[in-house]
Amino acid sequence: MSMEEAFNAIRAGKPILVFDFDDRERESDLTVASEFITWEHLKLMRKEAGGLVCTTTPYRIAKAVGLPFMSDVYWDDREKYPVLKDMAPNDIPYDNTKSSFGVTINHRDTYTGITDKDRALTITEYAKTIFQDKPGKEIEKELGTNFRAPGHIHLLNTSDKILKSRFGHTELCTAMMYMAGVKPSATICEMMGDNGGSRPKEEVMEFAKKHSIPFVTGNEVVEAWNKYLEDNKLDL
Repeated sequence: MSMEEAFNAIRAGKPILVFDFDDRERESDLTVASEFITWEHLKLMRKEAGGLVCTTTPYRIAKAVGLPFMSDVYWDDREKYPVLKDMAPNDIPYDNTKSSFGVTINHRDTYTGITDKDRALTITEYAKTIFQDKPGKEIEKELGTNFRAPGHIHLLNTSDKILKSRFGHTELCTAMMYMAGVKPSATICEMMGDNGGSRPKEEVMEFAKKHSIPFVTGNEVVEAWNKYLEDNKLDL
């Protein structure tokens, strides 16, 4: 399927599959625009993907509303908890940058936070909150009012310049949201295999064909992203 078919699926609230690179994680993520997430999507991710459900945030939004990288939170508390200094993520084998993990959250209207319906509520309300056209401090206050941390949704912050220094699924899937013209937050879940590892790319491609889900690769996303930035004179 083409990139345009993937964009159309995103706009329609349907999932796509994004493979990163053969020389990186070699993983495929089931991906849906966060604003359109339903509990049925979470069920699909849980049963057919099986990885960790995460929701992305563009770096500039995260910075404006005060959402940190979790590695920074740990590092800032290293004097009180020295083990956090020893556990710093400075040896990720497929990535020369720090982890994209941010904080974890639940919406305050959830119960345990882990059910498909609870997680769908957290994700859609999060996307609705952070992309409001209002000052960051006001959004920060709303986040504190409406969400609790820690929770069951793992937030991921993109790198400062998307797909310039880091080429993870956080950046790839967020870039897809930008290019599709939806709120630029993706909810993603890795496709796990039955042999203790990730599901091989060829198997994911067969799954995508069987279920009519668009499948795109990191190379395709990067090429389209660079053209998108150039054509629209954007700096993201």
